[in-house]
Amino acid sequence: MKVKLASSYGFCFGVKRAIKIAEEYKNSATMGPLIHNTNEIDRLKNDYNVGLYNSLDEVKDNDTIIIRTHGIPKFDLKNLKAKDAKVINATCPFVTTPQQIVKKMSAEEYSIVIFGDKDHPEVLGVQSYAKDQDDVFVILEPEDLNNIKFKYSKIATIAQTTKKKEKYLEIVNTLIPKNKEVRVFNTICDATFENQDAARELSKEVDIMIVIGGKNSSNTKQLLNISKENCIDSYLLEDERELDPKWFKNKKLCGITAGASTPDWVIQKVVNQVEAY
Repeated sequence: MKVKLASSYGFCFGVKRAIKIAEEYKNSATMGPLIHNTNEIDRLKNDYNVGLYNSLDEVKDNDTIIIRTHGIPKFDLKNLKAKDAKVINATCPFVTTPQQIVKKMSAEEYSIVIFGDKDHPEVLGVQSYAKDQDDVFVILEPEDLNNIKFKYSKIATIAQTTKKKEKYLEIVNTLIPKNKEVRVFNTICDATFENQDAARELSKEVDIMIVIGGKNSSNTKQLLNISKENCIDSYLLEDERELDPKWFKNKKLCGITAGASTPDWVIQKVVNQVEAY
């Protein structure tokens, strides 16, 4: 089987930075999964003894705690810093930016609209920076705006960093005609743009698309959805063990892309297995 890789794929700046930080602080623990990739988290555990905490209650005196790339809610960060532990912040700078935008716009009496998944850790963290939690609205579709009553006549919008820009534009274009003032902040990161555009173009050329990444990764699921627009035979998997030889029957060219949290060593194992079919 012939394989063609997307022109842009895999680890983004924020993930590379977080992995480097975790490798520098052996015998530490991350607050929540550092990234959405279990293979890489297992590698950090096995090679660097980087543990995983899911609750502040797990933090012990003299622990070294690394904040996940997606960030954590403002009040959790405050409570963590109050403990007798060393705190290393590996929050991606592209996530820190919308946190500060929400803090500033909320203080200036703008109602906040976040385009994103309401239960995603990044969104939970960003939302927590608003002055009034009851005046922050997390939506996925323009229709979600229909039943919202904003506290203020001024609206500020941001997007989860891994969302599709086209859908964000739909939401913004729905808000503008109905509100006195709408501030639009493009907080979708450049790496997301590049990976999505590359997946879109590659999916037009191939018989089958393989998207590699965590099943709970927002940016990876977006890559799958984009790939399916042009190549119905598109599949999401976490590593080479999930490949099914039947997918490749009567196929000649396989396109491969990967989410922003997918390490090169996992990608290479998938490429090697597909080429063997």
